[in-house]
Amino acid sequence: MTAKISRINPDQLHPTPGYHHITVVEAGRTAYLAGQCPLDRSGALVGQGSLDAQIGQVVANALAALAAVNARPQHVVRSVIYVRSDDRGDLGLVWNRLTTSALGPAFTSASTLLGVAQLGFAGQLVEVDLTVALPD
Repeated sequence: MTAKISRINPDQLHPTPGYHHITVVEAGRTAYLAGQCPLDRSGALVGQGSLDAQIGQVVANALAALAAVNARPQHVVRSVIYVRSDDRGDLGLVWNRLTTSALGPAFTSASTLLGVAQLGFAGQLVEVDLTVALPD
């Protein structure tokens, strides 16, 4: 049986730029993906100093991780996006680039976007953490 996923925006809450305030999963198995970083297969940072290049690598890595559990972006039920910046423009750029990428459907569920002071790898500017309702 495939998990039933519903996404809700209650009238009492503010409008969103594409995500939903609430995501409900009726049944099924769940996968929790580690934060996907802008590292290539050898562990080297991709796109030193470039948000755009790092977003591209994060998207590629997230899609590979989803494929490894036979899932697609629309199976994501929760996302957290970390951006090493306190500039709202940078946060908006990351949101827009992610939501218009091949990973875009992942961000229609419950989502949080954060500007942070530091991430785990030297030079890292972005990371995406995903929770997935696995299909059968």
